[in-house]
This record gives sequence, structure tokens and C-alpha cells, in this order.
Amino acid sequence: MEILYAALGGFVLDLLLGDPAWMPHPVVGMGRCIAFLEPRLRAAFPKTPAGERAAGAVLAAALPLGTLALSAGFLWLLRRVHPALALALEVVWCWQALAVRGLATESGNVYHCLTGGTLDAARWAVGRIVGRDTDALSLEGVVRAAVETVAENFSDGVAAPMAYMLLGGAPLALCYKAVNTMDSMVGYRNERYLYFGRAAAKLDDAVNYLPARLAALLLVMAAGLTGESPGGAWRIWRRDRRRHASPNSAQTESAVAGALGIQLGGPASYFGQVHKKPFLGDPLRPAEPGDILRANRMLHAASVACLALLCGLRVIGLYMGGNL
Repeated sequence: MEILYAALGGFVLDLLLGDPAWMPHPVVGMGRCIAFLEPRLRAAFPKTPAGERAAGAVLAAALPLGTLALSAGFLWLLRRVHPALALALEVVWCWQALAVRGLATESGNVYHCLTGGTLDAARWAVGRIVGRDTDALSLEGVVRAAVETVAENFSDGVAAPMAYMLLGGAPLALCYKAVNTMDSMVGYRNERYLYFGRAAAKLDDAVNYLPARLAALLLVMAAGLTGESPGGAWRIWRRDRRRHASPNSAQTESAVAGALGIQLGGPASYFGQVHKKPFLGDPLRPAEPGDILRANRMLHAASVACLALLCGLRVIGLYMGGNL
């Protein structure tokens, strides 16, 4: 039951407190480990495509497995001191693995800049939560970027870590975050990371495969709960969920595009280079600032539904295993 209590406690803390800037975060430590290991691994292997792939594979194995071992070992030691200490730390780690409030807050800042500030301020705000270039985005482009981030990060920042934490507790959730952090830092298809980041990108695709599809279905349900179009979400998800180079990214974005009746995706600039991505959804109307708030309502509804579903499955598993 410790895992169940930790997940519930972590979810409540995330909703109440988000991600306080003063609090040390495991993802920051993961990022520093990647920055430390990358040049040393590159130096240890031949500077060839095969050598870079091998160096990247070592990183892709070492960081998640090291994270899993360290976090599980530390919890084991705390349980030997007192079970309450281990539970308290696991609650904190589950809290830090989730990003419901942080995602809603950051995207909400974009909305407030669009409605009460300037377009330049909105571009800056959305630039905090997206990887694309934002300096030349139109108002509609800013809205679409923010909505896409809410949709995609519902999977990466809520559904996936929640699924892993209810399967294996905070250590498995942090192991997932290590994979996700690697992909965000080295999983680019550019000259620097084309080979070195390949293993991290493939691993991220694998660990997100099932959670992304669960997240999309939860967003279809959330569309109905929040007054959007579940029929549109289902139709566009069925049609457009594979329209992306990644096997996972279009899953949630297509569902949200269909629910809102707008078009997401399309060409985007990264590091000054335009990538021609396909559009998702039908342009039934232009995207508007209010779509950010609508996407956030879907985010909250889908997050609660995800927690209820996964906790229910955990309880059923414990009951069938005789642990209740």
C-alpha cells in the first residue's frame, strides 16, 4: 500500500504546490549527470557514427539504471530506520515526478500574456515550455504551441510517470524521468546528436508507447467531461494519431486538436531550421487564446481520471495478490 499512498500524496502535493523553485529537483541532477557524462563518453569512444552510437547507448543504460538503483537503495535504507521516513521521501519524489500544476501554470502565463500583455511577452512565455523557435510566431502560432505542449506533456509529465509510479513506486517513476530527460537533452536529429542521441530517443519512444495511447484515450474522455467534443477527439485521434515522425507525439495532440476543433502541428522552426511536420486536426476555426484554458481544463480532468484508473488497477492487483 505504500506505493498507493505515495502516489496519492504526490498528486495532491503537485496540485497544491507545483514545482517550487527553492526545492532541489531530481531532474536537475539528471541533467547535470548527462552534461558530465556526455563529453567523457564521447572521448572514450571512436569519433565515428558507430562509436557515437555506442557512447550514447552507454549513457542511455547508465542514467536510468543508476537512477533506479540509487532511489530504490535509498528508500530501502530509510525503511530500516523507520517506514514513515521512506514513505515521506517517496511522496516527495512522486510529487516531483508529476507536472500537472506546473504545466497549467506555465501555459496559463502564455494566456495572460496574450490577453493582457504583448505578443512579444507571449512568445517569451511560450518559449519557456517549448523547444521550437518562438521569436517569429504569430498570435495563433503561440496559442497552438502552448496547446500542443499541454497535450504532449500530459503524457510525458502526468500519465507516463503516474503509470510507472503505480507500477513500481517512485524509483520506477524517477527511472522514467531519467529517460525523458535524456531524450529532451540529447534526443535531437541534428548533426551533434544524430548518432549519440539515438539510443536515448529510441528508449524514450519505447517507454512512452503505452502511456501515450492511454493518455490520448483519457483526453478523449476528458473532452466530454469539460464540454468539448469527445466525438471530434475520437475521430481525429483515429485519423491523425500516426502523423508524426515519433510514434507517440501525435497521440495526445491529435485528440486535443479534435476536441477543440482546431488544427495543431504543421511546420515549426528548431534552432533556425524549419521542420515540415504534418498538420493534425481540421481547421474548423482559428486557434484563440481561450483554447489554452480549454486544454488546461482537459488536462486537469484527464489527470484525475488517470489517477483514479491507475489507483483502481493497483488496488485490484493488490486484492487479487492477497496483499489487502
